[in-house]
Amino acid sequence: MLESGLNTDVELCQSLRRLLADETVMNSLDPETRRVAELFMFDFEISGIHLDEEKRKKAVDLNVRILDLCNEFLIGTHIPNKIDKHVLPEHIRYNFTAEGNYLRVAGLHADCPDDLVREAAYKIFLHSNSQQLARLEELLASRNSLAQLVGYDTFAHRALQGTMAKNPGIRHVWKDMLRNQMSGILFQMLMPWDHPYYSGVLRAERYNIDPGLYCPFFSLGACMEGLNTLFSQLLGISLYAEQTKRGEIWSEDVRKLAVVHETEGLLGYIYCDFFQRPDKPHQDCHFTVRGGRLKENGEYQLPVVVLMLSLPNSARGAPTLLSPGMMENLFHEMGHAMHSMLGRTRYQHVTGTRCATDFAEVPSILMEYFANDYRVVNQFARHYKTGQPLPKNMVSRLCESKKVCAAADMQLQVFYAVLDQIYHGKHPLKKSTTEILKETQEKVYGLPYVPNTAWHLRFSHLVGYGAKYYSYLMSRAVASMVWKQCFAQNPFDRAMGERYRREMLAHGGGKEPMLMVQGMLQKSPSVEDFVDALVSDLDHYFETFIMDL
Repeated sequence: MLESGLNTDVELCQSLRRLLADETVMNSLDPETRRVAELFMFDFEISGIHLDEEKRKKAVDLNVRILDLCNEFLIGTHIPNKIDKHVLPEHIRYNFTAEGNYLRVAGLHADCPDDLVREAAYKIFLHSNSQQLARLEELLASRNSLAQLVGYDTFAHRALQGTMAKNPGIRHVWKDMLRNQMSGILFQMLMPWDHPYYSGVLRAERYNIDPGLYCPFFSLGACMEGLNTLFSQLLGISLYAEQTKRGEIWSEDVRKLAVVHETEGLLGYIYCDFFQRPDKPHQDCHFTVRGGRLKENGEYQLPVVVLMLSLPNSARGAPTLLSPGMMENLFHEMGHAMHSMLGRTRYQHVTGTRCATDFAEVPSILMEYFANDYRVVNQFARHYKTGQPLPKNMVSRLCESKKVCAAADMQLQVFYAVLDQIYHGKHPLKKSTTEILKETQEKVYGLPYVPNTAWHLRFSHLVGYGAKYYSYLMSRAVASMVWKQCFAQNPFDRAMGERYRREMLAHGGGKEPMLMVQGMLQKSPSVEDFVDALVSDLDHYFETFIMDL
């Protein structure tokens, strides 16, 4: 987005509008410059710059109020609930934190084997809160008012402009098709609090997926070497550790990597902040310190990013060992980092991951497919004591275990996405947000709504992904198509790696996302193709790796 001072500058907006209206000037611009100019105008217009002074002030006030409501709602999603301890049976009280005569319930206890504990946690933690409900309803109404004020039918129409989905209409087609295709696959559970627990039990019992068996094969050093080998073969890129200057890093365990191409030289820097610290947020993420751009002197400003994980600190003298989930997260976040490193846009505004939300996760999710391919894993997974390679059957069990209840997991994601779209659709809403939750959950997800609960008041993604929660499914579908068509036969195919860089990674947000997908797949995917890509990943017989080469 433009800085707040710039996107309310009427004179600047008028100058840009005159430029966009000048056909001769526009035809003289390269495609990326035209797109950036259009994005700037979009930023101006969603800020209400084109309105008269009174309406413009109203738009500014709405933006400020929405920001405050987002912060308040986000805080409310994490606040624990309390209940009189005598309400619960004595034999389960120890599962919750005691505060005098009350018990504090701060989460869903989804992994607890006691059905009663999970049920109690679900009903208490998700119990409705009138203040939080009022915040959500005002937030949704304010977003709708702002969208209509600046010329959109709904907030969803405003949010989806410039994305692969383009408009909210696609969700009806996608929802119905996905439900129809998955109707025979969905694993029916008993109650909402049962799904996460029994999924884990089934995975463990059927495939014996004990993280302790895998961790010795996934030392951090081995995983980083695996990434280095993959990038070298696929993209001609190597990662080199660099010494840092005094004051350059914020913690002594942060490491700096130089990303170097075999012929082009230095492409950028990645700061790896991998380990847990008391004052550090517990999350895995990638963020930009400095975006890449073409400078006036013709040189390219190299990108600088941070890759942040929450790995446990290793015991003295032992390497840091990653669980399969941690290893996959490392590959995922490195996918974002490579998107930033390989972006070569003219403007910083659209560099790397600064692109449409439903495209931004494609490179990171694609890396998960590499992380689950035996041919890739076999290049680096070695027991840190014996040097023994990770057996094929262990990789096979790990991959197959992820398909247990995967249809139910995906149906849950569809439910979240549809609910998000309805909330940000036509206003006033026909029913209360809780009634919409109940109706949508039973229609789309299939599990019964639990009376007096309000799960949506804990749905923090409504803040950062308002009207865009579907993006995860869209990105996964694209990543699935790219993997199967371009890399499943040979994950080290250099020609495909170069096409991937040229068509998808190089442009950031400087090119229409669907055009990048079309360039990579060399066809224009239909809605049916997106749905088929998601459903085919659920097929028990589809393997993401080839056992016999």
